[in-house]
Amino acid sequence: MNHRDPLPATEKALQAALPLAFSSALAERFGARFSVAQAVRAHHGRDESSYDPMLPDAVVFARSTEEVAAAVHLCGQHQVPVIAYGTGTSLEGHILAVQGGLTIDLSQMDAVIAVHSEDLTATVQAGVTRKQLNLALKDFGLFFPIDPGADASLGGMAATRASGTNAVRYGTMRENTLKLTVVTADARIIKTGTRAKKSAAGYDLTRLFVGSEGTLGIITEVTVRLYPLPESISAAVCSFPSVADAVNTVIETIQMGVPVARVEFLDENSVKAINAHDKLELPVKPLLLFEFHGSEHGVQEQAQRVQDIAAEHGASGFEWATRPEDRTRLWTARHNAYFALLQMRPGWRAITTDCCVPISRLAECILATQDDCETSGIPYSIIGHVGDGNFHVLLLVDPADAAAMTRAESVNGRMVTRAIEMDGTCTGEHGVGLHKMNFLLQEHGAAAVDTMRIIKHALDPHNIMNPGKIITWQPAH
Repeated sequence: MNHRDPLPATEKALQAALPLAFSSALAERFGARFSVAQAVRAHHGRDESSYDPMLPDAVVFARSTEEVAAAVHLCGQHQVPVIAYGTGTSLEGHILAVQGGLTIDLSQMDAVIAVHSEDLTATVQAGVTRKQLNLALKDFGLFFPIDPGADASLGGMAATRASGTNAVRYGTMRENTLKLTVVTADARIIKTGTRAKKSAAGYDLTRLFVGSEGTLGIITEVTVRLYPLPESISAAVCSFPSVADAVNTVIETIQMGVPVARVEFLDENSVKAINAHDKLELPVKPLLLFEFHGSEHGVQEQAQRVQDIAAEHGASGFEWATRPEDRTRLWTARHNAYFALLQMRPGWRAITTDCCVPISRLAECILATQDDCETSGIPYSIIGHVGDGNFHVLLLVDPADAAAMTRAESVNGRMVTRAIEMDGTCTGEHGVGLHKMNFLLQEHGAAAVDTMRIIKHALDPHNIMNPGKIITWQPAH
């Protein structure tokens, strides 16, 4: 591919949906970093959701905020949809090109711009992943705690308001994002927030863009909070006679104010899957995986309190993992739970969903969801960041079995409705994307959703920013 003839004849047919002037301008601006190749488009037209691939018409690999703005400017001129792409690990169809258009891949924007260790902040380009950032922070004795499981990009994590296993102690991306650089739909570059710990100056634009899933603008730089590496870390795993016993242990732990860093729940099906996948020998019972951060004395005190609570609920096999390699083994197995379940039915598709409820309703919600899954006859697992009331359901379905797909979506619908009726939410951390759009009215009401639509229309009047996600352009009738 060269600058004079950027669209080889074999690829020009793929660009029929895009204006020639648009394609030519992008090719001239980005050279070999502009692609209409089928393989490149296919890679950017799928995520970890259960949806079939939806390919963009072209892909641009950006290296700076100014390059993102240049691409968005051309999209605005030619009314072409534009989608930001980080690592492709989203679970609800966030990055799928439902209307075609241009995908801007931000993975080459991978610079750690600044680490302000005295202020406990770091500024990074949007393509920096959480593991990359933590590697850069090692020499400072600091870490970034948000851990959604996948090695996601910080821009994507901000866009989806990600959280993960550490959220019970350290919060989510909402609490840990201080400042953003954003390219808006009219190709302006704006800065939101400051590195100060607090501000009362104007509308909180940072919180507006965090969680907007690329529908209001493209995040190109992120400033996040950092934390000192704990003096001491300890992990423990224990099994329970029932789901209720495990979840009630978590509820009591949180209500007593024990500052656990992580507490994860795995049901029997999850334990069975990770035993097979990671060659472990955990008891095939409902399981809790804890992690404690703090001083050596503080960690011991926290762990003992939790062990006492767990014992009251019939816990057995309390196993400690104080060595880093043992903790890594356990947490790697937890993070592999999704792939472990997939291997139980090769060739099947996982419909992954989540919800979040007030901690006092957690046991009730999980038990009702488990009963529903059992009744459906669909292979499933339930895992969760239960310390903050958030759990996930993975339903395994043969993609050729339309009836099973329908049953799985019905289970999802009932779970979400149940959570909302408990004053919870349709998604604790996955985001809305395509999959949860229909539940926003149920959760927020028509007036609130209309307010979201007014914001969308104001900031993106031509509906080019990741169209077809979160809310419909026009109200449903």
